Amino acid sequence: MGPTVLDRSSRRLTVVQVLIVSLVVTLLGRLWYLQVDVGPSLKALAANDQIRVVSTPAVRGMILDDMGRPLAQNQTSLVVSVSLTALSSQPDGGTAVLKRVAATLGVPYSSILARTTLCGQPGSVAGVCWTGSPYQPVPISTNANQAAALQIMQEQSRYPGVTAELQAVRQYPQPYGVQAAHLLGYVGPVSASELAAQSAAGRSNAPNALQAGQLVGRSGLEQQYDTALRGTPGATKLEVNSAGSVVSTMSTTPAVPGNYLVTSIDARVQAAAQQALAAAIQRARNMTNITGGPGATYRAPAGAVVVMDVHTGRIVAMSSYPSYNPNVWVGGISQANYNALTSPANHEPLLNRAIAGQYPTGSVFKIVTISAAGKSGFNLHGSYDCMPSITLGGRQFGNYHNESFGMISLQEATQVSCDTVFYQLGYQMWLNAGGTNGTDAKDALVQMSDAYGLGQPTGIDLPGEAPGRVPSRAWRLAFWKAIRGPYCAALKTAPTNFTDQYYCRYDGQYLPGDELNFAVGQGDFLATPLQMARAYAAVANGGTLYVPQLAKAIVTPSGTVVKTFAPKVAGHIPVSPSVIQYLQQILPTVTTSPLGTGYLPFANWPFSQITVATKTGTAQVSGKQTQSWFASYAGPVGHPQYAIVMTVQQGGTGELTSGPSVRAIYDALYGVSSAGTWNPKASVLPNDQLPRELPVVAADGQIYPPGTVLPRSQTSPAPAVSPSAPPLPVQGSLALAWAVPPDTRRYPPGTGPGSTRAL
Repeated sequence: MGPTVLDRSSRRLTVVQVLIVSLVVTLLGRLWYLQVDVGPSLKALAANDQIRVVSTPAVRGMILDDMGRPLAQNQTSLVVSVSLTALSSQPDGGTAVLKRVAATLGVPYSSILARTTLCGQPGSVAGVCWTGSPYQPVPISTNANQAAALQIMQEQSRYPGVTAELQAVRQYPQPYGVQAAHLLGYVGPVSASELAAQSAAGRSNAPNALQAGQLVGRSGLEQQYDTALRGTPGATKLEVNSAGSVVSTMSTTPAVPGNYLVTSIDARVQAAAQQALAAAIQRARNMTNITGGPGATYRAPAGAVVVMDVHTGRIVAMSSYPSYNPNVWVGGISQANYNALTSPANHEPLLNRAIAGQYPTGSVFKIVTISAAGKSGFNLHGSYDCMPSITLGGRQFGNYHNESFGMISLQEATQVSCDTVFYQLGYQMWLNAGGTNGTDAKDALVQMSDAYGLGQPTGIDLPGEAPGRVPSRAWRLAFWKAIRGPYCAALKTAPTNFTDQYYCRYDGQYLPGDELNFAVGQGDFLATPLQMARAYAAVANGGTLYVPQLAKAIVTPSGTVVKTFAPKVAGHIPVSPSVIQYLQQILPTVTTSPLGTGYLPFANWPFSQITVATKTGTAQVSGKQTQSWFASYAGPVGHPQYAIVMTVQQGGTGELTSGPSVRAIYDALYGVSSAGTWNPKASVLPNDQLPRELPVVAADGQIYPPGTVLPRSQTSPAPAVSPSAPPLPVQGSLALAWAVPPDTRRYPPGTGPGSTRAL
């Protein structure tokens, strides 16, 4: 072998040695990096892979009325749950067990399978699948009967991984038959999309963050105050092995119960309002519609009523028809019930028409027109011609049934609801604003509507409020640009159609007819019953617009007041005191004058003790029957207390349909009999007044009426005296629900079964 070959072999050996040394150095460096540099963090990650956190839902806080009566509470119920980890250890993955459970509970297997499928897995159904941890028991029945639960508990060998135990389940007790579904809302499991959105926003570790498997508010007060009501879930840390089996429990943090929400709703007034609204609906359906042909009656498919404290804006009662039983959501709503709630054939029971129903108001709007006229310098004490109709721009604008009263005062025009007088006011305001070329800044009706808070949400503490609509010049132009196309196309086949011509050819101009309709709450103007209730409350209290509120306070289950909600001023009606005083002078005469449209429902009212100011509305709706409105406020002479507004869709006149039902609510509030006898002791309110104080929640969870003084043993800041009244018969906690059976409940003196003064 020559020197050249040896040199070549030596070089190759050297290269191999260098490579080996390099690999060894790299390996040692990597080992040092893994062991020394990032070792601790990797060890922590490995530990985390072996830890699973299971959330324990907190008991949801109650929703109380102003006297402390539960409107939403928790009832102990037999809940059947299954362990997904236990099912996965079965040879068939738990299929046989689930079918056995389904047969025992008497429910379809497909329903249980859907509830126990993890969201995101094949076959999962959104809204039904399990959003929680696979290590957390999955509730499959929240109202199991005792026989089925006992069978499951006694035959565990046939139901491995299945448990039946008492748990707190949301319940809506409906005191006095109150179905306040639109106010209370309902709860449902947190969705996978909500958890994903929370994680993407980096809020998963924030206080009160949503937890998998947790129930959250889905509408109404349950949604609005969900954070306060749902409490803080507990957490259990589990150590699991590589197979996913639980090895041990590392730590447990107990859940913190949710707080109570005290509302301004009074259950007895709410019941009276609900019953009165239903009576108005039935009254309209039994009433002959004289414009609908022989035997025709009003359809009256829906309506709403609002009762408001005029000095605070607090809602005392609010009802929407049709309503529904909120308990249908407890434990998951069935498809049949959901279809019934969303079906147009059932008139959309889910819609809260008091805050989301937008309607032309007819003549109840005239307080805004009078305010605008007063601010614009019109003579409120002058005479006006109440002619049968006026013609403007080729169109005739007439009174209801073309009534005529000749030269009358504005007060008399308000009493008899003479539209032609208000048409004249509207036309003059249109001219003052510049006519067709005018601006909203100069339009007195637009500006006053804005000042009354119309065309915008009131800010009530409920989700889903609608803004209504003020048909300003700016709105008219934008609306015309958006819809003109189809109307222009329609003119090709119907060139003389007035509506098509109007929306196609007038370039979105604000014509005098628009203002005339606006002046009587017609045309394109829309408002909600809540907006009109607030408007009349503002007239009653001297011109202050309040933000409507339902919440009065948030209180812990042991009685500590966390937060109170003071009345909030939204604005003031920008008119002189004399204009407000004029409205306060003329509106009561609508009720007391025999010619007034509010006279008939209150013909025998005790006006010497209690003043009732009213205005009726009979709004025309294209293609439908007229809509009934009745707006009012009342109180002891010189001291208005409540504003009540009711409307019934396709219900006829305000005088005949809504008026008698508004009277029925005032009867309940003031203890007035149908014969007109005033007896304050017959009022549904204790002492004929709304409570100014909060209900008293004792340290043991019992709830007492406002003003109760507890002994020191029940609440630390109270003096050591005897309670002034025994606790209300409520289920204040999970334990209390079982500790106070129905036949041994305690009632305050003079109340309870058989009493005429039951709270």
